[in-house]
Amino acid sequence: MATIPITTRGAEKLKAELHRLKTKDRPEVIQAIAEARAQGDLSENAEYDAAKDRQGFIEGRIKEVEGKLAAAQVIDPSSLDAGGKVVFGATVQLEEEESGEKVTYQIVGEDEADLKHGLINISSPIARALIGKEEGDSAEVQAPGGVKHYEIIAVSYI
Repeated sequence: MATIPITTRGAEKLKAELHRLKTKDRPEVIQAIAEARAQGDLSENAEYDAAKDRQGFIEGRIKEVEGKLAAAQVIDPSSLDAGGKVVFGATVQLEEEESGEKVTYQIVGEDEADLKHGLINISSPIARALIGKEEGDSAEVQAPGGVKHYEIIAVSYI
């Protein structure tokens, strides 16, 4: 199985979700199934069907999260010493060359990506264009709205 890069923060979020699924959601759905069974005829019991569906979802998600954690290669961005290069986990400040608009992104794993919070997926077009570049370099990104040119203002590992 291939390893999946993930930041320390992302690994902690997955561990917290797994803990919640096992200690809160799983017992709740087991209780809901028991209550639905107590109502009698299961063939026409919508609450039972809904609880069984929810149980299937929870068990599937537990397996998925456990698999991701088992395959995870946890990378702590603060311990990186990449000499100013853009690598996984780096926080990059960019300036769009045409408009002068400044943006800051951190390159993270697939499960952590959240553009609203400046977290971009390692496999996104912008992250692929930035990897390996250094402060002062320009990056050309093939975006859905056309080609954009960015200058790398700063690279940090926080």
